Amino acid sequence: MKRLGILLSGRGSNFEKIAENCRSGAIPAEIAVVISNVPDAKGLETARALGLPTVSLPSKGVERADYDRRLAAILLEHRVDLICLAGFMRLIGPELLTVFPQQILNIHPSLLPAFPGLNAQRQALEYGVKVTGCTVHFVDKGLDTGPIVAQKAVFVHENDTERTLSERILVQEHLLYTEAIRDVLAGRVTYKNRRNL
Repeated sequence: MKRLGILLSGRGSNFEKIAENCRSGAIPAEIAVVISNVPDAKGLETARALGLPTVSLPSKGVERADYDRRLAAILLEHRVDLICLAGFMRLIGPELLTVFPQQILNIHPSLLPAFPGLNAQRQALEYGVKVTGCTVHFVDKGLDTGPIVAQKAVFVHENDTERTLSERILVQEHLLYTEAIRDVLAGRVTYKNRRNL
């Protein structure tokens, strides 16, 4: 069975949905390890409650290359096939990318390349778009710039706040991430000139 590594920094609601779908068989994989760079992240507590292996690897004050080397060692030790970022608030560097090429997925709450980085929902509202959504993409050395695996659109309502829009996007994130993980694990995702064929 394929083995997932989860990286998170906070509550990890996408991680919870991935775990649920691994247990039900909707994702044909098991979670090999959950790692957080924030020692008191709620997602770590949830993972422990589910009986999953967890690692607290604080990043504060650690140089990025050194941190990524430590991450790579832990993920290799747990024989991870695919890494899923679930609110992991750090850029990934070459020390991890070269060890796990095209094996790191992220989910972002916008239709990339629009509104990368933090506060994507706020960016969408301030820009005045009528449609936003979420994107699953492979991680590369840039900020939300990797090849796109899948996207789902979410309409923006006239009375939306950042909270209400975020909540509707999150519902779609949970669905999309599961679909994307399944497709990647099954080898159904291939690229030519960044396009998912």
